[in-house]
Amino acid sequence: MNLQRAAVFAALSFWVFAFAAQAQDVMLTSRDSSVEISGTLLGFDGEFYRVETEYGELTVDGSGVLCAGPGCPNLEAFVAELQFSGSVTMGSVLMPALVEAFAQKEGYTTRRELDEDGVGFVYLLNRRTDGALAARFFFRSGNTDEGFADLLADEADVIMALREIRPEERRRAREAGLGDMTGKNRSRVLALDAVVPLVSAGNPVRGLSPLTLAQIFAGEVTNWTDLGGPDAPIILHMPDHGSGLAQAIEDQVMQPARKSLTDNITRHKTPAQLADAVADDSFALGLSSYADRGNTVTLTLTGTCKFALDVSRRTIKTEDYPLTAPMFLYFPERRQAQIAREFLAFTRGPAAQIVIRRAGFVDQTPEEIPVEQQGNRFANAITVAGAEITLEELQRMTATLTPMARLSTSFRFEAGSIRLDAQSRSNVQQLARALEVGQYDARQLLFVGFSDGNGAARANREIALRRAEAVKQAVQEAAEAANFDRVAINVDAFGEAMPMACDDSAWGRQANRRVEVWVR
Repeated sequence: MNLQRAAVFAALSFWVFAFAAQAQDVMLTSRDSSVEISGTLLGFDGEFYRVETEYGELTVDGSGVLCAGPGCPNLEAFVAELQFSGSVTMGSVLMPALVEAFAQKEGYTTRRELDEDGVGFVYLLNRRTDGALAARFFFRSGNTDEGFADLLADEADVIMALREIRPEERRRAREAGLGDMTGKNRSRVLALDAVVPLVSAGNPVRGLSPLTLAQIFAGEVTNWTDLGGPDAPIILHMPDHGSGLAQAIEDQVMQPARKSLTDNITRHKTPAQLADAVADDSFALGLSSYADRGNTVTLTLTGTCKFALDVSRRTIKTEDYPLTAPMFLYFPERRQAQIAREFLAFTRGPAAQIVIRRAGFVDQTPEEIPVEQQGNRFANAITVAGAEITLEELQRMTATLTPMARLSTSFRFEAGSIRLDAQSRSNVQQLARALEVGQYDARQLLFVGFSDGNGAARANREIALRRAEAVKQAVQEAAEAANFDRVAINVDAFGEAMPMACDDSAWGRQANRRVEVWVR
């Protein structure tokens, strides 16, 4: 009876397997025929198959299997494909410029074509040596929301985002088997931008506080006379709903003030269109991108303590300007084709940083800023020093930092958390790579912690010191290949002794809580 059951089971298994093989795209068989896997081919990177099977998604080394079925790729004429989706700001200007630069450096010619549905476009990369097609890079530029939706639908390999992934998107990505999208090597800050308030050249107003800005866009302040301007209504302009920049405005301008946007706002599909509309209207006020200011005037952010926060390439890079907007790339937890990996590695390098600057965005190259080029930071520290900040502490800070230069690489923490924010997590990897290649050999690095002014000065200095130590440890752990015998790394802290902004707002306190890196 057992033999009969075995025979029946074997026969049924054969027919079920045969039917499944017909219904699926591919069958992968080990070269000794001992293992067979059938399923729907999700991707092939030239080395590994990615197959959806009854056991879930599997990644299989192509060198150890034979592929049969209609979904099998042509191994002799393999063409890598990479799907980009998300921000129109990144997809229309920045990424094409990087693709062109990469192709020129690596010996490819490029041709850009509209895709079949007319929604996006595709870059064809051909080898200069033989003219053979090597890769297709598809771009679907809409907005950040659409990019993450395409990721979850398995219709994108790289997401272009002007904001961090939301907790709900992160949870759904993990459930879909895409890994932790905030984990190591799952995201990267490609370049930097900033949210800036814009007016026309004919508008006499030149500055306002972040709180006032939130009140205006909440509909609570509606006339320019309240801001020292003419007796005229304030006409509001913002990017489209769903765009990463619009969501960054809600996160960085409205939420800290606990305000909601008024409905009386004119929305624009692109930052360039927004800038043109503001430039043509003396009564307009726009919130948009630093990279797309056009012919407008950027307002200075002010505060009750008389500090002024002007936006510039340097203050964006250091995050001293409080409304910095990082431009992210997100990657699911899967292998990419070799040419795709090479392109993504290229976007980190020095040649790519030049392209980023030329495209109007702020690059990630660390800069050394001597004390004499740091404005009134030390004078401001003396001006606002309270009774708890002693002359001796100010003198110690000046004696410690004056012989050194500040790196533009700074570290800040998520609100109410000891976790580094997204840009700072990217900065950890960037500084770690610099240490691994010996960029700071025979030099001294000092991680310096600063705090806001809430609470006792001694406690604030201790908190700032712990944060500086945490950043130092994170960088050292990330720099696995670095030789730390060749570089001196230390920590110090001066607490609330050198504020960047007024402490009377959430924006100011966030700007003041930071870890800077100084070098000698």
